[in-house]
Amino acid sequence: MTISSEEMLKIAVKAADDKRAEDILALDVRGISILADYFVIAHGNSDKQVEAIMNEIIDQEEAAKVTVKRVEGREEAKWILVDLGDVVVHIFHYSERSYYNLEKIWGDAPLVDIHDMVQ
Repeated sequence: MTISSEEMLKIAVKAADDKRAEDILALDVRGISILADYFVIAHGNSDKQVEAIMNEIIDQEEAAKVTVKRVEGREEAKWILVDLGDVVVHIFHYSERSYYNLEKIWGDAPLVDIHDMVQ
């Protein structure tokens, strides 16, 4: 059974929200990137929270039989990238998020309404 990128997105957003990630955004990059269908961007307020968000996303995706292709930045916990294939999750430490400003870099990508995913 293959899971859709939309379902991967829902799992990642809900998992991040469950660990109290802040300012969760989902960008639909299908029309502007060959890297993925969606980017999720969120942040935590401490290294431990950033790690907890990452672990919850990985655990929930693996429970849904999604293969986690790679994880970058785990050691520093300042910017962790979780590559799920069609969904790439960026988890920042709050102090790093504005510096990298991915929302602006990918400003042409439409926002996905995640309201129903976090209830």
